[in-house]
Amino acid sequence: MAEDLQPTSAQPRTRRGYAPALSVTVTGALLVVCAVLPWAGTEAKIGLFGSGVTTDVRGIDDAFGVYALVAGLVAVACGLAGLLAHPRLAALAVVPGAVAVPAVVMFMTQGGGVQDRISIDLGVLSVAQVIRLGWFAALACSLGVIVLGALALFRRA
Repeated sequence: MAEDLQPTSAQPRTRRGYAPALSVTVTGALLVVCAVLPWAGTEAKIGLFGSGVTTDVRGIDDAFGVYALVAGLVAVACGLAGLLAHPRLAALAVVPGAVAVPAVVMFMTQGGGVQDRISIDLGVLSVAQVIRLGWFAALACSLGVIVLGALALFRRA
């Protein structure tokens, strides 16, 4: 009976690596959220009162922001396919990430960004164009989708 309690030499089951697929899914979801955040804005401040007025342009207010939103949704779908089927399917998220990076950059250079606006500083009144945090976050998430998708491809499963 003691022989039944001895450990066997069977190989332990290997578990599949879900971390790359899950990280692609989360980063794609963050890109979707970042597309809704403000990407650019105009600030007008009055020096005497210390107050001002701001207007913001969200990412989805321009076509390039919508492209980034759709790329984030496709990256989420690739990550979910990696979670449900095979983790290497998450590597397909490199494609929407590679679409989102130029879309985010072209928002500033060609779209509704700050490329054709001027800043005025009259001492008492100042008007300036600013890049908001959402644009930087969208760019970081786009690059993150590319890097994590590549890691999903090269990671041993």
